[in-house]
Amino acid sequence: MKKSILLLVVIFFFALAPMRALDNGLAKTPPMGWNSWNKFGCNVSEKLIRGMADAMVSSGMKDAGYQYIVIDDCWQVRRDANGNIVPDPERFPSGMKALADYVHSKGLKFGFYSDAGTGTCQDRPGSRGHEFQDARQYAAWGVDYLKYDWCNHSTQNVQASYAIMRDALKASGRPIVFSMCEWGVDDPWKWAADIGNLWRTTGDITDCWNCTGVYTRGVMQIVDQEADLWSFAGPGHWNDPDMLEVGNPGLSLEESRSHFSLWAMLAAPLIAGNDLRSMPADIREILTNKEVIAVDQDALGHQGQRYRDYGDTEVWRKELTGKTEAYLLLNRSESPKEISVYVGKDKRVRDLWKHEDLGPFDDGFFRARVAPHGVVMVKVLSR
Repeated sequence: MKKSILLLVVIFFFALAPMRALDNGLAKTPPMGWNSWNKFGCNVSEKLIRGMADAMVSSGMKDAGYQYIVIDDCWQVRRDANGNIVPDPERFPSGMKALADYVHSKGLKFGFYSDAGTGTCQDRPGSRGHEFQDARQYAAWGVDYLKYDWCNHSTQNVQASYAIMRDALKASGRPIVFSMCEWGVDDPWKWAADIGNLWRTTGDITDCWNCTGVYTRGVMQIVDQEADLWSFAGPGHWNDPDMLEVGNPGLSLEESRSHFSLWAMLAAPLIAGNDLRSMPADIREILTNKEVIAVDQDALGHQGQRYRDYGDTEVWRKELTGKTEAYLLLNRSESPKEISVYVGKDKRVRDLWKHEDLGPFDDGFFRARVAPHGVVMVKVLSR
């Protein structure tokens, strides 16, 4: 009888215990890097990846904190007689180990893509039934980051499918960041913290400020989907509102700056998706703004929250280390708006885009005129 009561107590304790985060020692701040999909889709090659690694260094992005060069879908063509995954020999003639070695020689890390189903979203071989075999191969090639999609999954259980690959990566013996791309369909923020380092919360992003497609979402749609999920993010386990569209043609310069600022406030992974080899100076300045990046990478690991919502205008707040905070004033409308937020009479603010200190303010309110589809982003400073 006593043993039965003790067992019930133990079960009750674990039912109430908070979900534990995956403890692989990785992604203590949101990952930063580049991924091929948004700009190049299936048009990936060894030449492209080497060029992006070179550009990440020469553009100053590596110095700003970017690490990962990630190949998305379409690098793989088949499995051999032993079930080993085979890279496209025409597009990757030197093989994946040589490519990973080249990326590593630049002081960067190498990322890869696969799928939990039998096939990827572009109908290349998926990892179902080959999880441990694939993970061993990735480790042998020198992979540091795995983006794992959710196409062609049939009747698989989503949590079990991702947990298998988590265990396979752990068994591989190599530290590999695990990026789950399940699009938020099964509310992964509720169960994925002990499985992956990051999990997609939305459908695929597109380079549009405010639009919705069958499978795609604009920047504003994704922000609205992400806004209430702040309590699920933290060091080692992040909400992922998808990769950056900064510098791609569907966004204006103002919108690209707003997009980047919002992702920083959301403590989102900063995974660029443009052509790093040919980006103009104003796009490079956005992607390498170290003051904005510092808000994203703050060690406290808090995701920002929508602090005030006035319809067309919003104020976002993010707690930072040192008992300070960042604020973002967002204008979603088509005309300039004045937006204000109370920061305190004894406070100054640092404009993170103008790189200027402002204040203190007689009434404690910071006010700014914000451009259409624009933001003003500040960090609160002591006097």
